[in-house]
Amino acid sequence: MTSPNPPAVRRTVGPAYDGWLPGIDRISFGGDYNPEQWPEELWEEDVALMHDAGVNLVSVGIFSWALIEPREGEFEFGWLDRLLDLLHAHGIHVALGTPTASPPAWFFHTYPDARVVTADGTTLGFGSRGMVSPSSPAYRRAATRIATALAERYGDHPALALWHVHNEYGAPVSADHSPASARAFRTWLAERYGSLDELNAAWGTRFWGQVYGEWEHVGVPAATPSVANPAQKLDFARFTNDALLACFVAERDAIREHSSVPVTTNFMAGECPSTDLWAWAREVDVVSNDHYLTASDPRNHVGLALAADLTRSVAGGKPWLLLEHSTSGVNWQPRNVAKRPGEMARNSLSHLARGADAVMFFQWRASRSGAEKFHSAMLPHAGTTSRVWREVVELGATVEALQEVRGSRVHADVAILWDPESFWAQDLEWRPSVDVRHRERVDAFYDRFWRDGVTVDFAHPEQDLSGYRLVVAPASYLLTATSAANLTSFVEHGGTLLVSYFSGVVDANDAVHAGGFGAPLRTVLGARVDEFCPLREGDVQHVSLDGSVFPGSGSLVADVWADDLAVDGAQVVGTYTDGPVAGGPAITRNRFGAGTGWYLSTRLDVDALGTILDPVYADAGIARSGLPDELEVVHRRHDDVEYLIAINHADQEHRLTVVGADLVSGERADGAAEVAAGAVRVFRVDD
Repeated sequence: MTSPNPPAVRRTVGPAYDGWLPGIDRISFGGDYNPEQWPEELWEEDVALMHDAGVNLVSVGIFSWALIEPREGEFEFGWLDRLLDLLHAHGIHVALGTPTASPPAWFFHTYPDARVVTADGTTLGFGSRGMVSPSSPAYRRAATRIATALAERYGDHPALALWHVHNEYGAPVSADHSPASARAFRTWLAERYGSLDELNAAWGTRFWGQVYGEWEHVGVPAATPSVANPAQKLDFARFTNDALLACFVAERDAIREHSSVPVTTNFMAGECPSTDLWAWAREVDVVSNDHYLTASDPRNHVGLALAADLTRSVAGGKPWLLLEHSTSGVNWQPRNVAKRPGEMARNSLSHLARGADAVMFFQWRASRSGAEKFHSAMLPHAGTTSRVWREVVELGATVEALQEVRGSRVHADVAILWDPESFWAQDLEWRPSVDVRHRERVDAFYDRFWRDGVTVDFAHPEQDLSGYRLVVAPASYLLTATSAANLTSFVEHGGTLLVSYFSGVVDANDAVHAGGFGAPLRTVLGARVDEFCPLREGDVQHVSLDGSVFPGSGSLVADVWADDLAVDGAQVVGTYTDGPVAGGPAITRNRFGAGTGWYLSTRLDVDALGTILDPVYADAGIARSGLPDELEVVHRRHDDVEYLIAINHADQEHRLTVVGADLVSGERADGAAEVAAGAVRVFRVDD
């Protein structure tokens, strides 16, 4: 029997592979290359232009299943042989994809039961991508077969630097409600709980008369007349993650039978909520990520930084690969907003600043046909006379000038807790307020730290936190006893913990903790929550706080939420002056052991968070950077060398205090340097 929440699953993070990509001693620069979309006589032109742009790594074969295996069990490798040989001859390394994100038409014709079924019973058809059931035995056999065939043929090819399994697991469709999924879900549940009695207890099935007496009666949480059992839906989210991960592991293990080249798959950190990145990071040899800006967000560079920091964190702090981002607009958002001049370089070098040792794009040459023909590319439809192409070539030269940064690491004193299982649980139906979403709070706290110039990691609440000064729990609705004990120990040994509202509410089965809301953190916070008091929608959805104890603030305005909070040893440092709990505690501070536990019982916006964080920073021994607004500065270090990457997102020039050499221009800064509007500068800092 598998424990419902085995602690060993969460404690070790980061890839097992200790080296880097074989044959590559540089920062990788390139992108997805799909030459099968083009006449073969164009390939020579492509590789010549790649040389001009400084490309040294391309991903190939990701959507080529129908060409490699045109009929079941019959393989045609000739075109791929010629392609890999051509790339190798021009000094370009290859990340070879297994094309299992898009099975061919013959597969779905032969195995119609492998199609994904939605919660309302709709069977999804062929003609897209990501439309296969991860629980289908036929799919697992076919995917393993083609991965094996590719590894047997190319496992020791001199161009091969990386195996790229599948593509963006969990996107665009992750949850499958097919009969194959239902059968696999029952097997997963039997292994997890061991008996129906344990399952019924974990799911609380005596409520609404949902008790199961036979395993075959247990199904997937399909569409129901009212809200489905939340514990069932939480387990189905866990199962879905595990089913996808099992597909990856099957392909990875098939490859490893024939090749020693490292294996990865491209995450979508922060943008694909169906995957538990901590679990996935343990299974890849090197962590990789895809990232695309949210074009409608005027400060989307902050979301970019979050995704990069999250990717570095699940990589255990090791360098990682940016396998995809865009040179300009993308085609799948409501508006295909083009990047402004210089924005591509800022985006790319922000990823690099936060730990990436590869800067790659989707894709090399813009497609003339298909769903992504309006997606930008390194070589756009406008060709080599375009601004995008000129910026690609310039970026390639910049990356080449930054080679010595490769292998260095980013250090952070602050960690934001990131627990996918808690997020899955919190965002289910019938929570106290529809306005309380985990991602909103994570984004708000991250944005505050970004504005304060404080670099952060993300951490799972059960991992070792001793290396941090400050840990923030913006959305820890589900908190296990093990996690709570870990956070308590962190504070007891000198750390500072800041917990936001609606945290520590339920256990691993989405059951309210014995002892009430927030019970696992009651000791470390010195307070308990007697009742949730969410606010009404509209103009009245605000409460005021007496913030006179915080520097520069006589009052603060919050919204959405308030707790009826009872103090049990904590110091009240902020009170409600109106609203449902007027006069009650709003913000508390509790000395516990050698550290401090803070509790914030309402929702403050990014500006207000800036006010209340000053004393929290003081407790943690952390200071704001004092940098100008919109000047992003990140440090990478290795051995006794430090690099400073400064990215100016503003429309005006900013001055930076630094002593060192600019790696791109060669200029020295002896105390100050100018960073032009929209520019990036990278310095090797003097001791």
